[in-house]
Formats: sequence, C-alpha cells, structure tokens
Amino acid sequence: MTENKEIIRVENLRREFIVGGEKVKALRGVSFTIYQGEFVTIMGTSGSGKSTLLNILGCLDTPTSGEYRLDGVSVQTMSKNQRAVIRNRKIGFVFQNYNLLPKTTAIENVELPLLYNSSVSSHERRERAVKALEAVGLHERLYHKSNQMSGGQQQRVAIARALVNEPVMILADEATGNLDTRTSFSILTLFQELYERGRTIIFVTHNPELALYSSRNIVLRDGKIVSDTLNLSPASAREAFEALPNDND
Repeated sequence: MTENKEIIRVENLRREFIVGGEKVKALRGVSFTIYQGEFVTIMGTSGSGKSTLLNILGCLDTPTSGEYRLDGVSVQTMSKNQRAVIRNRKIGFVFQNYNLLPKTTAIENVELPLLYNSSVSSHERRERAVKALEAVGLHERLYHKSNQMSGGQQQRVAIARALVNEPVMILADEATGNLDTRTSFSILTLFQELYERGRTIIFVTHNPELALYSSRNIVLRDGKIVSDTLNLSPASAREAFEALPNDND
C-alpha cells in the first residue's frame, strides 16, 4: 500500500514551553517519515507529547527546533498566514467533537473549507461537497442539519469536510472518542476504506486498540518515540462491526 512519496518528514523535532517559570520539554528529538498511502496511529498517554505533535503536524504550532516538511515544503519557518494557507490546502482535519456549524446543513458544513479557496467557484464547491458526502455514505443526508443527525452521521459529515479539499493527508484527533462501540467501528471501517483508496491517514489517539486497525503505529512517551512498528495485516473494522449486536446506530 505504501508508495515512495514522502508526505511528512519530521527530523529531531523539539518543543519547549515555559510554565510557571519552568521549562517543559514536550517533545524531545522526535524523528519519523510518513509516506503516501499509510494509515498511521500516533499514540500515547496524557503528557506523552502527542497533542503537541498533533498541533505541529496540523500547522497550528511550530517547533522550538528541528524540521517539519509537509508534502516537500518546509513548514516551521512559515509565517502564521502561510501556515493557514497550507493547512487549508494540504490537511483535512477530523476532530473528536465533530466541530460542525449548528443549524447548518451537511452540505454547507462540507463546503466550508472551500470558501477560503478563491479559485473554486460556487458551482464547483457544491459539486465537490456532494461528491465528498456521497463518498462517506451520506447521499441521503445532504440537507439534514447537525441536530437532525446521529453522532456517527455527524462524524461522517466531518470526514467529508476533511476530504473536500483533496488534502495530502487526513489528520484525525480522537475521531471515535465520543462514539459508542458500534458507531466507532463503523467510522473505523470508513477510515480503512479511505486508506484502501490510497488516502494518507494519521490518527492520533490514546486508545491502544485502534493500533490493530492501522498499517503503522507510533508510540510516544515523555516526548520521545518509544516504538514505531508496521502492521502488515490490520484487523478488519468491518468484521468487528458486523460481529457486534445489531442495535440502533
């Protein structure tokens, strides 16, 4: 599944903060490369540095030292506005709390990232939003508002929103954290299907069970990588989903 093109290269990444007059070393020389078409879980307990790493990978923060290259572009020397542009064009975000606009339809939520891209016409924006929602199985929910959808459906809208800009990677932050077991497996099934279609996915989580469903697992502890392992035979989220009791979504 893995191709040779580098999507992310992180070299000797360090991030330090001053808290209460003391220096906190959140990241201590982290290095790894992620290639196109990988499904990577980044794991660690509270305080491991994964949230700091997430913010840097998402171009929301910059490292104290070290290098971060996204799709061949050096990020850490960019201005805040430049990072905002690359964040919009290169990364699709999926959050634990969905972050959908209330009282707004699914299609309007998905169109949102394209509003910041002046090269996309309103007609193309609508077409791409419809296509993204169809890709996540919500072709019958285009005009439903957030309060008319289940948690699983809202997360599918959020994933469609992440796909609509054709990003080089999807960055998911605890994307199943607010969902029940059955709905979590349905969302994991969708991520695996996207991976099988060649999408690059980085899934940040504290749940060790999710590592079973990805192609690679990076574990952080005290700001350092303690393991980086390949999973040549990921478990099937669809099989796990189908094995669960057939309760309502």
